[in-house]
Parts: sequence; structure tokens; C-alpha cells
Amino acid sequence: MNLELFIAKRLVKGKQHKISISAPIIKIAIAAIALGILMMLIAMATGVGLKYKIREKIAAFNGHIQIYNYDNNISDVSVIPVSLQQEFYPNFNLVEGVRHIQAVATKAGIIRTEDTFEGIIAKGVGKDYDWTAFKDFLIEGSLPSYTSELNTEVLMSKLMASRLQMVVGDEFFTLFLKQEDPSKVPNQRKFKITGIYDSGFEEFDGTYIFVDIRHIQRMNQWAEDEVGNFEIFLNDFDAIDEKSQEIYGKTLSTLDTQTIKNKYYKIFEWIGLFDFNIAIIIGIMIIVGGINMITALLVLILERTPMIGVLKALGADNWSIRKVFLYNAAYLILIGLFWGNLLGLGLIWLQDKFRYFKFPNPQEYYIDYIPVYIDLPTILLLNFGVLFLCMSMLLIPSYIITRITPVKAIKFD
Repeated sequence: MNLELFIAKRLVKGKQHKISISAPIIKIAIAAIALGILMMLIAMATGVGLKYKIREKIAAFNGHIQIYNYDNNISDVSVIPVSLQQEFYPNFNLVEGVRHIQAVATKAGIIRTEDTFEGIIAKGVGKDYDWTAFKDFLIEGSLPSYTSELNTEVLMSKLMASRLQMVVGDEFFTLFLKQEDPSKVPNQRKFKITGIYDSGFEEFDGTYIFVDIRHIQRMNQWAEDEVGNFEIFLNDFDAIDEKSQEIYGKTLSTLDTQTIKNKYYKIFEWIGLFDFNIAIIIGIMIIVGGINMITALLVLILERTPMIGVLKALGADNWSIRKVFLYNAAYLILIGLFWGNLLGLGLIWLQDKFRYFKFPNPQEYYIDYIPVYIDLPTILLLNFGVLFLCMSMLLIPSYIITRITPVKAIKFD
């Protein structure tokens, strides 16, 4: 084994009395492996990062799973209330993997100013609402506080504020149709903007403002323990379908559940294509890297034919000689992986830290910069996968060594 490794190293590092034909080929092969792993890391980091970021934004406005009254018929506006007196509220301990549950209510309305008006959906939230995501979305002012007395504070999007020509601190009137009889004089509420957010998700930014849920309860003539629906956040998004079924089985027969994957199925079908694109890129890069390594191996074998003849004459078997060249190929692959990881992870870190690269059309991707995400298990799996597949591809071309005879090899020049 030590002799084989020694010879393998000498194939790459050994001093030679003439210029090696394989030197440029080896450099090209190393560069191909490095470029391949670089492209794979970037493809995975950007694809997964964008997918995660879009999922987070949708979940910020809807939760991962919603529990609502069957009679609401999956409406964006709360019609039939749900009682807060549930076994699963305020702490959902019936199903493992639930991170948070919150009660909300929605009501359609119109914001009217002297110059213009805008149709909106007021989302009523209370003291149990998780503002974590909106801390990142907030660009001006502060988040409203609904932990004490009823107040008029609202959170409005940058898009809507721009349309209405409003800023933080402005007050405005909103008209809401009466639920029991829309023909009657609508309810009117005066609100004050305390914060402006920008999620980049135009579908939500152009629709929602956040208000105290008690306003909606009073306008709908609901009791204090009645809300529109519940929003549930999970620890693991990938388990959303399984958890949705479990949650459905733990609720009353009058209640139904819905996941954001079903509610926004078109968006999730689109981001589901990211995985397919990543797989295509990885496959192409492995094939390109493997072909370059096969070329380098064949050139090495051709160049070292006399050495192969000497080793066979000294009694070395075919598999021992093949291992010498395979060890050499593995060494070259590892060099390529080292430089590819160094450059790839460096670029990913810079993008995550400074966000240099932006989308030319942020509206199409719901975010202005290219997000990245990659974890250590993925990096290790990708590297081991590339090494294994490339080495597997080299087994067949290394078989050519068995066709070389000592007599002809020693005479070969």
C-alpha cells in the first residue's frame, strides 16, 4: 500500500527529465473539478436560499397551517367566527413540532383620503401575534403594540403608503361594510400609521394592513373570545403535509385545516422546480468533471506505459497498478474539491454578508437580492458524492492497464 501511494504521488509531484505531456491535462482536470463544485455550491445555495426566503414570507402572512370554520369556505375575509375556547389554544401541545399558534381575523375595507382611495384587507392581530418576520420587513417607524388597551396603531406596507401618499405618523379613515347588512352605513375607523414594512411580496404588500383584532371583533359584533381563524407555525416545514393531517384529527368536526402549500399552490409549484434545476446543474457538472478526469487518467496511463511494463515485470498484478493510478486521480480530485470549496463557500459567504448580487426584476422573485443558504451536511454530502461518482467513472478507463503487456510496454517510447 505504501509503495502504491508513493508511486501515485510521484506521478504528480515527481521530478522529470523531460516536459510532461500530462501536466496541462492534469491542470485542466483539476480546474474542471474546482469549477464544477463551485457551480454546484452556488446553484444549491441560491436555489435553496430563494425557496426558503419565499416560503418564509408567505408563512409570515399566513402561518404554515390555518384552522378555520368550514363555513368560511377558505375566504380571505373572516365571516364565521371560531371560539378561542379550544383544547389546542393558546399552547398547541396535541401535536409535536408545532412552534407557535396565534389567533387572527380579517375584514375587507377601503382607505379614503382627500385625493385617492385604496381597497385593503385589515388583518386583526392580538398580543399572541408573532412579529419576528416583520422585524426584518420593517423599514420605518415601529411595530404596533396590542398588548394593553385598544388603540388605533396600524402597520402599513411601503407600497400601499406610496399609493396613498402617506408616511409614519399620518392618520386616515377606513370604511368597513357591515357584515350583517352591507346596505347599511359602513363602519368607520380612524387609524394612525406607526410603522411601514416592505416584504417585497406585492400580492401581500398591496393588500394587508395590520390592526388591533378588537376593532374587527367589535365591527363584526363578536365576543371577546371569538376570532376569524388560527395560524400555526411549525418547526419543520418539510413535515407540513403530515402535520396538517395530525392537526386536522385533533380539532373539532366543525373546523378545517389548510396549508399554505395548498392555498398558494401555484407559487409552491414554481419554487418546486428549483430542485429539478439544481439536480440538472449538479448532473452536468459531475459529467463534465468526470470526463476531464477520464481524459487525464488516460493521458497518465499512456505517458507511464513503460513504468507499467516495469511494474508488471517485477510481479505487480493489474489491480495493484490500477490502484496506483486511481489513487493519483483521487488526489487530483481532492485538490479540485479544495479550491472549488474555497472559492464557492467564499462567494456564498460574501453574498450572505453583503448582498452584492441583486435581481434585475425583484417583483418576479419577491425579493430584491439573491438569497443564499447552505448547511454543513449538504456541503459534505455534495463533496463525498462528487468524489465517489468521479472515482466510479474512472474504474472503467483504468481497465486499459490490464491490456498492456510488459514486453511491449518496456519498448514503448
